[in-house]
Amino acid sequence: MDLFAQLFPAARRPRRCNGFSLVELLVAVSIMLILAGAVAVNLLHEPAKARRARATSDLATFKTALRLYLDDNDHLPTQRQGLQALVERPAFPPVPSNWRPGGYLDRSSLPLDPWRNPYIYFCPGRNREPFEVVCYGADGQPGGEGNNADLSSSDL
Repeated sequence: MDLFAQLFPAARRPRRCNGFSLVELLVAVSIMLILAGAVAVNLLHEPAKARRARATSDLATFKTALRLYLDDNDHLPTQRQGLQALVERPAFPPVPSNWRPGGYLDRSSLPLDPWRNPYIYFCPGRNREPFEVVCYGADGQPGGEGNNADLSSSDL
């Protein structure tokens, strides 16, 4: 054996490449798939809860947008103008004097509720409030219980 090999035994061994082995990659992918499956199972069992949460979020967005509209124009959209006044400048009186370019929602059209029904706008609101935005739930009809229960901006 030569002197170099005796002084530096690691130098003669073949170098191992740094990186992940196939087994390590398969274990990591398997763990990610198990976690994704657990999340998917939880979401699939609660679609109604997710839809109600989205509707509540939309109602809060409408409430904020209507308050901004009121602050800018000193009046709310009329019942006839409806929520469309938040995305398109009303063409009939009372025409807002300080309507924001681009509207009051971060989209160019009104969203539908999670059950593909339009949101309902009341001005004044049903409980002596200046306005109210309502989602009629899964059945799209006033009243109901559970998934069919109404959601209102007044309840936020």
